[in-house]
Amino acid sequence: MDHLFTPFQLKGIKLKNRVVMPPMCQYSVTNKDGIATDWHFMHYVSRAIGGASLIIIEMTDVDPDGRITDYDLGLWSDEQIPQLKRIVDACHQYGAKVGIQIAHAGRKAEDAEIPVAPSAIPFDANSKTPRALSTEEVKEMVEKFRMAVRRAVQAGVDVIELHGAHGYLIHQFQSHITNQRTDEYGKELTKFGKDVIQAAKSEMPEDMPLIMRISAREYVDGGYGINESIEFSREYQKAGVDMFHVSAGGEGPIAADGRPGTHVAYQVPLARAIKQALNIPVIAVGRLDEPSLANSVIGNEDADLVAVGRGMLRNPYWTLEAATVLHKETGIPRQYDRGFPKN
Repeated sequence: MDHLFTPFQLKGIKLKNRVVMPPMCQYSVTNKDGIATDWHFMHYVSRAIGGASLIIIEMTDVDPDGRITDYDLGLWSDEQIPQLKRIVDACHQYGAKVGIQIAHAGRKAEDAEIPVAPSAIPFDANSKTPRALSTEEVKEMVEKFRMAVRRAVQAGVDVIELHGAHGYLIHQFQSHITNQRTDEYGKELTKFGKDVIQAAKSEMPEDMPLIMRISAREYVDGGYGINESIEFSREYQKAGVDMFHVSAGGEGPIAADGRPGTHVAYQVPLARAIKQALNIPVIAVGRLDEPSLANSVIGNEDADLVAVGRGMLRNPYWTLEAATVLHKETGIPRQYDRGFPKN
């Protein structure tokens, strides 16, 4: 039976275990130029040394005004490739595969003078009102995603993840709450996402997996639920998505009667529903920091991979610790061997 330390094959890549470091913004580009810094290098490479099989570099934006803040990573310029490649090469040296999350924040771009979005609807009363993109600008945005994916491939990543969750631009297009357009991108809410998927695939090697992060449930008044997310995910799967990274929320202020659970594994049922409905691999996320719990998600076939976010922020060597707790074999660096008791 599969468990947290069994290998996993996804198209052309083989992961040594089922532990994923999910993308978590560091807001650490001190020069505001989108170029990765020494902080990013140490942050990601330490998790590779710590045993994670797949490291997904944080939300990396396709346009300067598509950043959440001016301190975020970018891939709108060739100048941003070398420092990312340095990180990827080092993570490979320590046995991890590397993905990168390609994104645009849309109306949630806090430092943009005037954010852009599908429709001119602000996130909340304290947010800037975005400018609605013209149809031609939407097509240009698809091209920006395509070029960012091209640069990511040049940087040597193993996996591309498109950020279609948490209320950012792709999510804004697929939600009826934020997409009030009357053109082709409003009549078909998945069209922008599908166009981005197809653009990304055009730049990726045939055997490179494409992951899409989705919010499988919105927690806002009138927001969509799991039945709707299964249907739009089905469209994205047809367009070329190989795996879904299943999260939730982010599209607006949480409704009083829609607050998500705070218990461990509260989002796992969403991942399981997507996996079963579409017969597609999924990554589960959301308070899965306890090793036996993460192990059970794999063993019970709720998901194929487990993302450990905050736990890995606290402990870069979470994966090595989990192997010790679960009495599983994993590759402990010889330099650290004395720190981990034999199983």
